[in-house]
Amino acid sequence: MLASTTKESRLRHRDLNWLSFNERVLQEADDKINPLYERLKFLAIFSSNLDEYFRVRVSQLRQIKKVEKSIRKKLALRPNKFTKEILEEVKLQQHRFGEIFHDQIIPELAENGVFLIEAKDFDKDQNSAARDYYKNSVAEFVKPEIIDLSKESDLFLTNNVLYFAVTFEDENKLGIVNIPTKDCGRFVQFNNNTITFLDDIIRNILPQLFPKETVSGIFEIKMSRDAELYIDDEFDGILAEKIYQSLAQRTDGQPTRLLYDAEMPKEIQKKLRKLLHLGKIDMMPGGQYHNFSDFFSFPDPSNNPKLHFEALAPLKHKILESTENYFEAIAKKDQSLHFPFMSFDYVEKFLEQAASDPNTEKIKISLYRVADESALTSSLLKAIENGIKVTIFVEAKARFDEANNIVWGRKFEEKGANVIYSYPKIKVHSKIMLVKRLENGKSKRYAYIGTGNFNSKTSKIYCDHAIFTADKRVTKELDRVFKVLDGKLIVPREKHLLISPFSTRRNFTKLILNEIKFAKEGKSASITAKMNSLEDKEMIELLYKASNAGVKIRLLIRGFTSLIPGVKGMSENIYITSIIDRFLEHGRIYLFENGGDEQIFFGSADWMGRNLDRRIEVITPIFDKDIAQEFKEILQIQLSDNVKARIQDEEESNSYIEKGENDKAIRSQYEIYEYLKEKHS
Repeated sequence: MLASTTKESRLRHRDLNWLSFNERVLQEADDKINPLYERLKFLAIFSSNLDEYFRVRVSQLRQIKKVEKSIRKKLALRPNKFTKEILEEVKLQQHRFGEIFHDQIIPELAENGVFLIEAKDFDKDQNSAARDYYKNSVAEFVKPEIIDLSKESDLFLTNNVLYFAVTFEDENKLGIVNIPTKDCGRFVQFNNNTITFLDDIIRNILPQLFPKETVSGIFEIKMSRDAELYIDDEFDGILAEKIYQSLAQRTDGQPTRLLYDAEMPKEIQKKLRKLLHLGKIDMMPGGQYHNFSDFFSFPDPSNNPKLHFEALAPLKHKILESTENYFEAIAKKDQSLHFPFMSFDYVEKFLEQAASDPNTEKIKISLYRVADESALTSSLLKAIENGIKVTIFVEAKARFDEANNIVWGRKFEEKGANVIYSYPKIKVHSKIMLVKRLENGKSKRYAYIGTGNFNSKTSKIYCDHAIFTADKRVTKELDRVFKVLDGKLIVPREKHLLISPFSTRRNFTKLILNEIKFAKEGKSASITAKMNSLEDKEMIELLYKASNAGVKIRLLIRGFTSLIPGVKGMSENIYITSIIDRFLEHGRIYLFENGGDEQIFFGSADWMGRNLDRRIEVITPIFDKDIAQEFKEILQIQLSDNVKARIQDEEESNSYIEKGENDKAIRSQYEIYEYLKEKHS
C-alpha cells in the first residue's frame, strides 16, 4: 500500500497516487489474458511512463526543495518526505518488473522460439557475428573515455542515453562508454530467432576499448534530467521563438535520477555520485539493462500472430461512410465518431472536402500535438493555396512536442496561414475545428469537437470521442472561442459550452450543487464522470459535500486521483474504478441526473486545476438525443467492465473487479467495438 495519506487527510498526494496508476500498467504485463508481445509492450509503457514521471513530477519536487523552508512549512510542502515515499514504492515496482521480465517474459519467448540472450551466452558463431556487427555498424558511434579519479573531475551524462560505467584494477580510473541506441537501434538479430541487446554487442568487445587497462566491472547507467523548460512568461518577443531556443535544456537540465545496475559496488556508486554532483536520493538501483521503453520495437522473428493482439478492422460509420458530401450529412444531423474503433480518415476527409470546396470561406483549427506530414496537414496547406482563410492555433508548449509544433507552425505561416502560438501562462488544450461555408448567400458554420488530438497515429491507440455538428448553439460559441484565441475577443460570452478558463469551473460547480439540491429534497441524485485525472481540491471538496448529501457518485478515472473514495462520513457514496487495457482510455464524459432530465457533456478537460483555470478547454453539452444516448450507453459499458477494471479504494489495492459466477465477462473496449459495430451496420 502506498503511504500517500493518513486517516486525517482529505486528499491523496497526486504524485504518489500516480504510481498506483503505473502499477496498473505493470499488472497488464503480468496478465496472461494479454498476448506475449503485448505484455512486453506494457513493460515498455511502464518504463516510458516512469522516465517521464522522474523528468517532470520528481523534478518539480526538487524545485520545491529550493523554496525557503519557512515558506514550505507554511504551505505544507514536504518534498523530501514525498520523494522518499516515491523512491520506496518505485523500488518495489521495479523489483516486480524484473520478476515479470526475467521469470515470465524471457522463458515464454523461448517457448515460442524467440531467444533473447546476453553476451556471456554467445556461442562461437554468435561471438564472431557480434564482433563483425560492432566493427561494421557500431564502432564509429562509440566514444569511450577515461576519468582520472585522483583529480577533481566532473562527468556529464546526456538525458536518457545509456552508458557503461567501467571499473579497472587501477581504482583511480573510471571508464565511461556510451551505448548509441539512437544511431544503431536497441536490438540486434542474429541469422536465426536469436536476439541480443546492442548493449551486449558492446559489452562483448568492451575490454578492447581500453587496451592499456584491466577491466574489473561493467555496469549500465542512465541519467534522467529535468524535462521542464524554465522560461519566464513575462518577456518581450515571441514565445515560440523563446521555447525553440530553450529546447537544449532537455538534454542538459538538472539531474532527477541516476538509474544504475544494482550489482554496482557501493564505492563505485559513491564515485559516480561525486562526479555527477548527486545526492543519495537521486540514486535508483535497477537491473542490468535500462530503457525498457525500447521494447516497443522488439523484433518478432516468429511471425506468430497469437503473440499479438488480433487486429480490429476499423468500423464503417453508418452515415459518413456512404455520403459524398459531409456538410449535407452534418447539416441534417450531428454525427459522432469513436476512436480507435472508427477511422480518423473521417476527420481527414471532412477537412479535405472543406479545403477543396469553393464555398468554404474560413477554416479554424487548434493543434495541440501536430502529427508529422499527414492528410490533415496536407489539406490545411491545400486550403491556403485555394485562397481559403486559414487560422491555425499551434500550442508551442505541448510537452515533448514543442519543436515539431513550431516547425509546422512556421510552414503554415510561410504558406500564408494566420498562425497563433501559445499565450504566456496558458495552454490551448481543446481539440476543436470550425469551417465556415457560404450557403444560399449566407455563412453557415460547421464544428468538430473532440477529446483527442488531430493525429491519425494516436487515434489508433487512444480511446477518444468526437462530434461533428452544425447546431448554432455550439458553432456560434465555438466561433467566439477562436476569436478569443485570435485576440478579437477577451471573453467568449457563452451560454451552452463550458470554456476554460472562463466558465468550466463555474458550470460544473452549478451542476454538482444542483444534484446536492435534489438529494436534499429527497429526490434521486447522481453524478457519473469519466476522466483521465482528478486533482482539483475545490471539485473534490464539492464531491465530498455531494456524497454527504446522498448523491450517488460513480467515477471512472484512468490515471491518478487525489480524492479518497469510500470513507465513512466523507466519501462513502463515491465509487471509483479504472480501466487499463489494449487502448489508452482518453475520453472525458460527464453525466448529471438533473432530476430525471439528464445532462451529458464531453470534451477535453479533466477536473484538474490546470484544465479548469490555466488552459483553453472546450466541454460541450450533447444536444442530439440519439448521440447523447449513445455516449451514455458507451459509458455504461465501461462502468460494467469486470475484466480490466480495477477498484480505486481507500487502500489503493488496485484489485480487479470480481465477476460473479453467472455474470457475463465484460471487457469494455471489446464490448464497445461490438456495440458500435451493431449500431452502424
